[in-house]
Amino acid sequence: MNVNQLADQFWQDGYLVLEQFFQPALMDAYQDLILDHFGASPKFLHDDEFLTLSATEVIPWFPQRDGVNQFDTVEHDPRLQALTEAILGEGWYTLYCMTMFSRQGTKGQAWHQDCDPMEDSQKFNVNRLIYTADITDEIGGQTLVIPGSHKRGTISVGAVDEDFADQITLKPRKGTLVLLHGHTWHRVKPVTGGYRVSTNYRCCPQGTPEDITDVCVYRNMRYQFATSSVIEHRVAP
Repeated sequence: MNVNQLADQFWQDGYLVLEQFFQPALMDAYQDLILDHFGASPKFLHDDEFLTLSATEVIPWFPQRDGVNQFDTVEHDPRLQALTEAILGEGWYTLYCMTMFSRQGTKGQAWHQDCDPMEDSQKFNVNRLIYTADITDEIGGQTLVIPGSHKRGTISVGAVDEDFADQITLKPRKGTLVLLHGHTWHRVKPVTGGYRVSTNYRCCPQGTPEDITDVCVYRNMRYQFATSSVIEHRVAP
């Protein structure tokens, strides 16, 4: 694995996809833990305003905070650490590990950026997403990304589920690693069958505030998680 070449690709596109990065047995063990936690029909944690405006119906779980130390295995993987350092440089740090569960019939996630480039274009997070089960057309929940959009500034105002000519559809298989810049425009399509699971090992470059993902930007709003409130309704001029 040429980490410097992969880092260059990440900085060009704003995302990176590495298939079969993790062994199936490890992914199966994680999947069992995730399903044991969520059960058949977990409840949403966010309020109705967020669910409606964001078109985001994802339920989070922070397993390491609950003492589920099996999730340390991926975080400490030396290949992942080397790749992360090649992208972010020395002194990068881990924010948290967050598993995201989407039930059948839910909307997925609307177009958004995980942190706001308007605040500081040089401050950002990186999502390191692992997939413990296949994302298929039958299940839905495919991830859409716009290559190079991490260089475009704040996401444009418009329809939350609009299709763009330059969007790319990702359908990660079990064991895939996806790295995604926090300023890259991305969304998740509706989950039409079964359920969708991914786990995000978020991290940041040195000097980035730990609350960098507290305010996220959708095409129709800025939302602050700390206060569970819309801090700006974004409308077209």
